[in-house]
Amino acid sequence: MVHHRRFHQWRKGEAHIFDDEESHCRRKPKLFYLLVSLLFSLAASWWSLSCSVPGASLYSFSVDSEGARENHNANAPPCSSMSNGTICCDRSGFRSDLCIMKGDVRTHSPSSSVFLYHSKQQSKFIDFISIVHRAAKRHDDEELQHEKIRPYTRKWENPIMDKIDELDLIVNKDTMVAKHRCDVPALSFSTRGYTGNLYHEFNDRILPLYITSQHFKEEVVFVILEYHNWWIMKYENILSRLSNYPLLDFAGDKRTRCFPEAIVGSIPNKEQGVQLKLNQSASVPTLGRSMKINKDDQKHQVKKLKLVILSRSGSRALVNEDCLVKMAEDMGFRVKVSWPKRTTELAKMYRLLNKSEVMVGVHGAALTHFLFLKPGSVLIQVIPLGTDSPAETCFGKPARELGLKYIGHKISPRESSLYNEYDKDDPVLTNPKGVTRKGWQYTKEIYLDRQNVSLDMRRFHKRLLQAYDYSFKKINGQISYNQTTDLFKLC
Repeated sequence: MVHHRRFHQWRKGEAHIFDDEESHCRRKPKLFYLLVSLLFSLAASWWSLSCSVPGASLYSFSVDSEGARENHNANAPPCSSMSNGTICCDRSGFRSDLCIMKGDVRTHSPSSSVFLYHSKQQSKFIDFISIVHRAAKRHDDEELQHEKIRPYTRKWENPIMDKIDELDLIVNKDTMVAKHRCDVPALSFSTRGYTGNLYHEFNDRILPLYITSQHFKEEVVFVILEYHNWWIMKYENILSRLSNYPLLDFAGDKRTRCFPEAIVGSIPNKEQGVQLKLNQSASVPTLGRSMKINKDDQKHQVKKLKLVILSRSGSRALVNEDCLVKMAEDMGFRVKVSWPKRTTELAKMYRLLNKSEVMVGVHGAALTHFLFLKPGSVLIQVIPLGTDSPAETCFGKPARELGLKYIGHKISPRESSLYNEYDKDDPVLTNPKGVTRKGWQYTKEIYLDRQNVSLDMRRFHKRLLQAYDYSFKKINGQISYNQTTDLFKLC
């Protein structure tokens, strides 16, 4: 007999609060999103190559058998083996902490707490520790263990971490009744921090969430702190590929929920990057299999190559963008200017970029959209003064490793708005590396927040010409353009 399960459909503007007792534990119907399959084909690779800090082996979140514990590798990560009725926290990572609770786990949002209720049958040793604990404190407190954690991946940045809600994780000997039970684990994370910055959304939240949750093969409930409807709407296609269950709003759900296990935070990481072997299904070779549908499209010749310009407002804006558009159109490109915002749907950007041959943008978080380009496409990054290192580390190297043709265009001092603010011999213009070595604050205040770009079109047209020839020959297998002839007018 086939048992059908009801799915609580998400709607725009609707808080995801579930009225019936176990709706958050019920599977939701699965749809195949090419966007998300492609995204996570790229995700592990990009994480391993970008400015992230990752690195340890994946944890085995299941309780090990007795035999397995006897043969347990002494070099295994903390929390890779633990017993029911316990909390294990790994705080060794530079970026993040991770706490795991096993057993009778109960949520209590009014106190920002998650309790682990211990029964007498589980461990006589913990009962003994409890007696010693109470005797030492000379009171009848039944609390056996207490941990605190802020589930976000930039724990070295105190101003940011202070904004993240702190959870109390408590092992308690007393029992209470939980009416809302779930047979799958919970994974709790925060949507605060650098919310709205696409680079940080992926690097600090989406990719760590993917790496931490993929072990469960979608059999996990996401418990979200600081719930934002716009954030859920933007990333629900991705989240739906990581979990079979509707999301749970921790603060908005005042009822007690019960889970057999809870993971709070993300896998602690080191500076060198997550090895691709952690998840073979998310490596670069998988990308080819995910993109088979697009290979047929490449057999057909196109009349014009499509170029997308990611436009910026505020700092690092391209002030002569209209000249760039005209030059590209005169060369033969079909140009589309995009202004991605915090709430722009990822599916919309995917449809735009996956059908494009070239993407151009000034260094910034929006360049993270390069994940949606087909392998063999061209990424041109305009690199303002003082941003050489992050431009290469965050986008240049990852783009090349993911099969893109990467072109970095370093601007000259005359192309920077800083040229009009500083003396021509000032180190800000003549020695940006020396200035940035003074600290991140100098980089941010001078080169990131106060600099705009006015491209020298005679310099930049060589980059566009290189991209045009590469893309045309890749698609049509022939020389497309006489490089000795200037067929377009410069602004």
